[in-house]
Amino acid sequence: MTRRAAIRAASAVAIAGITGTALAAESGQTPGRAVARGRLKQSASRWCYQKMPLPDLCQSLAAFGVPAIDLLEPEDWQVAKDHGLTCAMGYGGGGTIPNGINNPANHDAIVANLIATMPKAVALGVPNLITFFGNRQGRSDRDGIASCVAALNRLKGAAEQHGITVCIELLNSKVDHKDYQGDRTAFGVGVVAAVNSPRVKLLYDIYHMQIMEGDVIRTIKQHHAHIAHYHTGGVPGRNELDESQELQWASIARAIVETGFTGYMAHEFVPKRDPMTSLREAVVLCDV
Repeated sequence: MTRRAAIRAASAVAIAGITGTALAAESGQTPGRAVARGRLKQSASRWCYQKMPLPDLCQSLAAFGVPAIDLLEPEDWQVAKDHGLTCAMGYGGGGTIPNGINNPANHDAIVANLIATMPKAVALGVPNLITFFGNRQGRSDRDGIASCVAALNRLKGAAEQHGITVCIELLNSKVDHKDYQGDRTAFGVGVVAAVNSPRVKLLYDIYHMQIMEGDVIRTIKQHHAHIAHYHTGGVPGRNELDESQELQWASIARAIVETGFTGYMAHEFVPKRDPMTSLREAVVLCDV
């Protein structure tokens, strides 16, 4: 399921199931605080809750004790800030999933867009901006890595100057994003290591990498120095982090904390049940 298809699915779920706590959230009455320990800073991806107005979603997250929200466009960053939230991962014109930095033809636009967005990110406290490796389109790994490194080398000076981390997302090419080149941790680590900047890191999406590789906890422990941000999503199906899924999310969250990670882990699953109930349960589960 692509993000676009998932947005449609999430909307359908929300329309069909907007009762209980979802209705409470829309009316401003959100279930109580979910974060007790807070050792792992959690967030939630906006696109999974498209049916809910952004201010209502922000209000619910704040009530849960969740400090952040993910994947907002620059025009929405102020809304998050007004609700006491950080936009932990922002869009900034960093290309698209199929058209990313592995294609030299995309470099000028992506570099210009991200650099132009950095001052606003600084002003509104957005720590990370997202970009994508892009679809392979016949490129070898060697050529893809070289192109990605070239683009990121053009970005790293500005990123270091502004204190903004450019995050390149790892995605699966098996189920959701056919032909995506950055579909393995080794590929992403190769790029980030070659750029060698504290402000160029990976967005390690646990859902996607479980599909491609598995071995999630060992990978996190081995490569945490190259990772600035995490996403969740139940496998299979990209739904709730519950007993129907094959991953032990509390164990994964604990492993992330034990690496000394100080960034954010954002929930990026598409709820099949009441959206705010599902989100709250995920927050409690990962509050290790």
